[in-house]
Amino acid sequence: MQYNMDRLILSALNEDITHEDISTNSVIRAYTKGKAQLICKQDGVIAGLSVFERVFFLLDESTKLHFYCKDGDNVKKGELIAEIEGDIRTILSGERTALNYLQRMSGIASHTRKIVNLLEGSSVKLIDTRKTTPNNRIFEKYAVKVGGGSNHRFNLSDGVMLKDNHIAAAGGIRQAVAMAREYTSFIHKIEVEVENLDMVLEALEAKADIIMLDNMSLDEMKEAVKVIGKRALIECSGNLTLENIAGLREIGVDYISSGALTHSSPILDLSLKNLERI
Repeated sequence: MQYNMDRLILSALNEDITHEDISTNSVIRAYTKGKAQLICKQDGVIAGLSVFERVFFLLDESTKLHFYCKDGDNVKKGELIAEIEGDIRTILSGERTALNYLQRMSGIASHTRKIVNLLEGSSVKLIDTRKTTPNNRIFEKYAVKVGGGSNHRFNLSDGVMLKDNHIAAAGGIRQAVAMAREYTSFIHKIEVEVENLDMVLEALEAKADIIMLDNMSLDEMKEAVKVIGKRALIECSGNLTLENIAGLREIGVDYISSGALTHSSPILDLSLKNLERI
């Protein structure tokens, strides 16, 4: 985890600082000790504090941070989240990259928590998808977990999901499932994406382990759940919102997946303020 995180953070820092921070170096020519405060500007769930800290540590190992909350905590507008102390040049040069990670991850955690709260009391699990920002999946899927959600497969090597194009390439659901069972290890479950009741029946006949109801109406999903019974785990996905997701609580699905958790969550507004020399 640390290795993967560090190389991605270093890549982000290299994107922002090709050879120097000319703005900072113009006004601070040598080591100057200072401190600043991380302030929350809206209510939400904080996630990514270790990533925020790591940005400054990779720039200067002597940088010190003191946190007043932990990942997963609810935070309020105006709340002091952390204090940072070190070379002012490090604080200024790392500020934007550190905030980009923390705001993005906290936004995902905050949005996830809202949906998880709507599902409270049911047995349905909220899960994410692979619709993540390139090279930020490790951070974004972590943020989903902090918000109370669960992770679907991490990448294409992680599990078998036969979608419409896989099915078309194989010549049908039966053929696709049979070929997947022949190719993969016995430890892998096979998930099949379906769009109508005929496909549900075909997936059941092929003995799929998980059936994903994709972009089906509420009535269609209710009928599909009755047909499937306990013969497969059931996931539903497609166009899920805060407004309609509560209606899926009681229809009998096991999982609700939402790409919006990672591709459409607004950031949580945070700011590094009150910089001063010490």
